[in-house]
Amino acid sequence: MCVCGVLLHSYRPISKLPYLSKVVERVVAKQFISHANIFDLLSTHQSAYQQHHSTETAVLSAHNDLVCAVDDGKVTILVLLDLSAASDTADHDILLSVLRDQFSIEDTAYNWFHSYLSDRQRSFVHNDQQTVFFPLDCSVPQGSVLGTLEFVAYTEDSSDVVAKHCINQHAYADDNQLHTSCFPSDVSRSCSSASIRMHCRPRSVVRTTTSSTERQ
Repeated sequence: MCVCGVLLHSYRPISKLPYLSKVVERVVAKQFISHANIFDLLSTHQSAYQQHHSTETAVLSAHNDLVCAVDDGKVTILVLLDLSAASDTADHDILLSVLRDQFSIEDTAYNWFHSYLSDRQRSFVHNDQQTVFFPLDCSVPQGSVLGTLEFVAYTEDSSDVVAKHCINQHAYADDNQLHTSCFPSDVSRSCSSASIRMHCRPRSVVRTTTSSTERQ
């Protein structure tokens, strides 16, 4: 894959961490995951950092819901969300409050995370020229052991927002699958009440059944 040099937003900074730092992060990550699993703090709809879960379980969960909806004669709307530059959006103050309030990280453990996120600086090197260092008040280190885990904790309560609107969700880190199902008659009735005209002949329709998939 070729990345255009003009589109600077296509590049993502990777943190170059020393070996000892990665070892410490791995120890902390193992303890944090154990703590979250014991007290059931991570969402059941999040496959990242869950034992016996992977990207496959996230896909299988959505596929199973779609097949069950087809068996019931329902149609399904599926939205796939991939957050752009997800690791760069985590605010440090909010992340620390989430760790304290939602994951009960306190005392020495909280102080360690606060120290880990505080006073971070970033610099870039291009054509053997290095920029000045500038402070970071958001983002988690990409390429680190704890980076993705911290982002999962940062967005953990998003599943509660989705559930309030009766929408099914399954995620792996920052990749989310949102879907909801209903009978075709419900769609037509809702569109009629809202004075929305439905096109009877869409240009492309994917019809899924339990035995085959047809494209019209």
